[in-house]
Amino acid sequence: MKNAKRYAVITISSVALFAMFSFTAPDKTSPNYNFAKSLDIFFNVLREINIFYVDSVKSEDLVKTGINEMLSTLDPYTTYIPNEDMADFEFMTTGQYGGMGALIRKTGDYIEISEPYESFPAAKAGLVPGDLLIGIDGKTMKGVDVTKVSAMLKGKPGSKMNLRVVKLRSKDTANVEITRQVIRIPAVPFYGIVKDKVGYIRFTNFTTDCSKEVKEALISLKKQGATSIVLDLRGNPGGLLNEAVKVVNLFVPRGQLVVSTKGKIKEFDATYKTEAEPVDTSIPLVVLVNSGSASASEIVSGSLQDLDRAVVVGNRTFGKGLVQTTRPVGYNSQVKITTAKYYIPSGRCIQALDYSHRNADGSVGTVPDSLITAFKTKNGRTVYDGGGVMPDVKVDFEQMSKIGISLVGRGLIGDYINEYYVKHTDVPNILGFKLTDADYDDFVRFLENKEYDYTTQTDVLLKQLEDAAKKDKYYAHAQGEIEQLKKQLSHDKKKDLVLFKDEIKSYLEDEFIGRYHYQRGKIERSLINDPQAQQAFKLAGDEKKAKELLTQTQTKK
Repeated sequence: MKNAKRYAVITISSVALFAMFSFTAPDKTSPNYNFAKSLDIFFNVLREINIFYVDSVKSEDLVKTGINEMLSTLDPYTTYIPNEDMADFEFMTTGQYGGMGALIRKTGDYIEISEPYESFPAAKAGLVPGDLLIGIDGKTMKGVDVTKVSAMLKGKPGSKMNLRVVKLRSKDTANVEITRQVIRIPAVPFYGIVKDKVGYIRFTNFTTDCSKEVKEALISLKKQGATSIVLDLRGNPGGLLNEAVKVVNLFVPRGQLVVSTKGKIKEFDATYKTEAEPVDTSIPLVVLVNSGSASASEIVSGSLQDLDRAVVVGNRTFGKGLVQTTRPVGYNSQVKITTAKYYIPSGRCIQALDYSHRNADGSVGTVPDSLITAFKTKNGRTVYDGGGVMPDVKVDFEQMSKIGISLVGRGLIGDYINEYYVKHTDVPNILGFKLTDADYDDFVRFLENKEYDYTTQTDVLLKQLEDAAKKDKYYAHAQGEIEQLKKQLSHDKKKDLVLFKDEIKSYLEDEFIGRYHYQRGKIERSLINDPQAQQAFKLAGDEKKAKELLTQTQTKK
């Protein structure tokens, strides 16, 4: 009887819910029939699960998963932004948040200050890398996840918080009161005269008003006597399209077409031209790019290349020629949708991956060579679409060694420099500081009881060779030779610390410079051992060579 009553209640509830929420059956003659049908089915499935599934379910989680899975079949840039993620999204577009201005990381049971931002509350309060954060507003941070600690440190600008900190140098525990403020990560963390009147601008993101920072840097460098400029867009993932147009405008006249967008809804197609008076239309300009330069970075570098206004140096850019628009979907949530492709002045689109034609396994292929098209720059040079912006001068980026990646990634470079910082209190010269061989030997001893193993590509290939030999039944005959190869080529941490000594020392030196001179000092220091930057500086100082390059046609690949 109880089961019968329960079934009756469920049935009545089902009928009531269906009456309240079911959609009108879609009209098969409607051009939107398939859309309405799919929406109806989705709603019905969600309703049935919500009513009848054996365990309790959170319908909002099911819907969120369904939305994310649906969007993942389109492209990586079309994403759902729920209400709880809006703060992070706004930070990505504005580059600002309310907080104290410092990077943090997990160390043991607590949280360590890893990098305070210059001139912001954390730095002004005397916090330094290596200081241990053990409490916030009377609450212990022992065992608290770094994401939760980050959220606790953020808040309304003007609000106060009390931190309990174990200081790196003195090991004393101190109470530090900090007033949160608007933290805006600079889009130009460093600029300066680097060599023979060559001005250098490191440009890291296209957030709100970033073009003003680039303009200020450019004007300042000209006042300091710069006769040529290197604009470094390496690792810049892009951002706001209108800011990209404004950056190009600094170097080209008013009224110049920079980019156009074309999508499914023709009424939304747009062209973007420069609207202001430029700063300088003739100063020799070199733009540095790599595979991490994407989207708005490619609009800037590609447009300046198409207009024969700059020589592009480095590696092929990422190849993101898609434009996203955010649309409200209710409850303070948004969906970021790819709505168009963009085309730079020559008419080319630099999109590298064709998401509209996936392979049978669901993977995405690059635009085939047969579909790559030639275009002409303003002066008649040939350039190509379909795969990012090709540099006019290709300079390969020196990859980090595997041991270097491991030491940096595991925080061991920073850990050692914390100790070095405690013992060395003199402020180092940014360009003149050097670690001694004795310092490096001390670092090697510091690593003796540390875990930092890694796998090289050579290790992987040796394992594949051994497995293939066993599969083909050659291993017994060639075991001696294979073992000898492994002995010669397998990585050895002690040997690698010697082999890659110069590289590792440069990481240590950069890190120590950052302790006193913050991000700007680390960037300036790193340029010393940067072959791409050095080539760009050399070219920027050779106006004749630069002009010659602006008359040469690109190769297709």
